[in-house]
Amino acid sequence: MNSLFAVALGGAVGASGRYLFNLQMMRLLGPNFPWGTLGVNIIGSFVMGVLAGSFALRFNVSGEMRSFLMTGVLGGFTTFSAFSLDAGNMIERNDFALAGLYIGASVVGSIAALFLGLYAVRTVLA
Repeated sequence: MNSLFAVALGGAVGASGRYLFNLQMMRLLGPNFPWGTLGVNIIGSFVMGVLAGSFALRFNVSGEMRSFLMTGVLGGFTTFSAFSLDAGNMIERNDFALAGLYIGASVVGSIAALFLGLYAVRTVLA
């Protein structure tokens, strides 16, 4: 039951962070491209790499803390369902080039960010 509470609390933190990030990106860059969704997915992937590497190489944290951070906070912060909706909306508008750019940048950027996070931790902690 403690892990469930940790995930729920972390999800609230992550979702709130995503909401605030999306608002800020909309203010800064406008509504024509889902910069907020792209940003949280790449940032979340980087942080996932940092956490996974840190927990594997250096820090022994409780299962509840792992659940809070990785499943809760990052699960609430990243937005794959929102990514799917954004891409689908672009495709329905027949904006195939922009949709392809967004899909490619999201997938490649997020995976690259994950490995960058792992590399950063391995470089610092190893």
